[in-house]
Amino acid sequence: MIVRELTNSDILKQTRTKSVALIPVGSIEQHGPHLPVSTDSEIVSYIARKVSDKAGFLLLPTIEYGVSFEHQPFFNLSLASSTLQKMLVDLCVSLYKNRITTIIILNGHHGNHSAIKQIPERVTKIRGINSRILVCSYWHFMKRRFDHAGFVETSIMLAISKRVQMSKARKGLVPDGLSAKELTRLNRLANKSFLSVTKNGVWGDPRNATVKDGKAILDEIITAIVKESQTWLTGKTRKLHQ
Repeated sequence: MIVRELTNSDILKQTRTKSVALIPVGSIEQHGPHLPVSTDSEIVSYIARKVSDKAGFLLLPTIEYGVSFEHQPFFNLSLASSTLQKMLVDLCVSLYKNRITTIIILNGHHGNHSAIKQIPERVTKIRGINSRILVCSYWHFMKRRFDHAGFVETSIMLAISKRVQMSKARKGLVPDGLSAKELTRLNRLANKSFLSVTKNGVWGDPRNATVKDGKAILDEIITAIVKESQTWLTGKTRKLHQ
């Protein structure tokens, strides 16, 4: 159920029962020479739509801007962490006042993690607000190692978008074979300057990405999120990637 397409009466009918709001959060930032800068927002929007359809959640509009300063001097339209937090806290409070007290925030960009993982605690501290909030990132629901404009993201985008320019796809930093210590070091550097680590803005190798692989990865992610979210709603789940 897409909130922006519903009337006030439609939404009031939903809030008479125990509704769950789903908020996707993406980013606008470079994704190598072959993917659009909207990649994170497009992927998380698609996944959230499918999860909403299967689970009956109220799907809120995607927050398409994220915390992406690490991609400078490549193109990025970034929010400060405090701004993203304020937006999400305000949305959670607004939902509560509309009798929607159970909320899932689905993250689509790694740089957002530090900001959004604090949302449940921040909302809890607001007097008179008693919401239940789950924060999770979609890549925690797949077996493959996540990348940036590499095989995984490119395959997913091939499956959902016609704007992938595969003729421009180039291999980036491929971390296979690196020690855990070296990988941790590179991750820390990339969080400050993605360019200094990858050189071309790509973490992984997108050249062999396929539509078939993208569909399979999406099916895995969507199925796992629906299963985990239903388990969380019953109060029997582990702590999910917060």
